This record gives sequence, structure tokens and C-alpha cells, in this order.
Amino acid sequence: MSALGSTPARAVEVGDTVMLPALTLLDGKTLPASVFRDRTVIVEYWASWCPFCAQQNPHVQKLYDATRGKPIQIVTLSIDKKPQDAIDYVKSHHYTFPAGMENDAWRAALGKRRGLPELYVIGRDGRVLRKEVGEMFGEDVAALADYAGK
Repeated sequence: MSALGSTPARAVEVGDTVMLPALTLLDGKTLPASVFRDRTVIVEYWASWCPFCAQQNPHVQKLYDATRGKPIQIVTLSIDKKPQDAIDYVKSHHYTFPAGMENDAWRAALGKRRGLPELYVIGRDGRVLRKEVGEMFGEDVAALADYAGK
């Protein structure tokens, strides 16, 4: 659910406030919604067939590795039609960042996507601090660590 209503007609933008739902990961584990409280959350949408995502995801993995133990939670959402495609992609690239499938609850929280990859930085108070539509360069992804604690 979002502060904008149960299903925003538009994508959330910088300055909007959101409440992130629980997420079932590709490995079957669940990230409860409580994991997102009091942490900066970086949400990335991707797909196994997206060439720009293929360029950005190694940088997301480096960011995930670099921010372990810090008040940042990274979560990625695949929009693949078949979960097995996403599972195979994550395994073949040896990604360890938390990955799940986009679902109705996440669409209700963040609204309609405008592109791929799409990345949100959500502050500890649930406010959207940054939104990026399209591929980010490695140094820009690395700089997202600066949002820890915001």
C-alpha cells in the first residue's frame, strides 16, 4: 500500500511516501515488510532479457556486497513472465542480492514502471529520495551507498 492510495494510477515520484510490502524471494525465503523499516531501501526492477539490466546488475551486486552491515536494504524485482527465467539468470550470474518477482503488492506500493532498469531509493521514513529510469553507470550505483541512514 502507498500513501497515495491502494493502487496508485501513476508511478511514485521523488517526495512521495510509500510502505513496502513483504517479498517472497526467488529462493523461496521471505523478506518481511519489517526488514524495510528504519533502513534506506534501494529497489531495482530488472528482467533477464534486458540488456541495460545486464549492464547494471553487476554494479548492484557490488553495491550489495559493499553495504552489508550498513542500514541499507537492497531488493530487486524481476518482471520476467516466468519465475524460472529470473531464477536461472540470477544463478548463472552468481548474484546474491535479494531478488524476487514483481507482484500486485509491489505494483500497489510503487505504481506503474516507466522503463528498465528502474531504481528507487527510499529513505528510512518511507519517502522516495531518488528515482532513476534507465541504466546507471557503475560509479553512480556505487554512490548510492551514500544514502545509508537517510
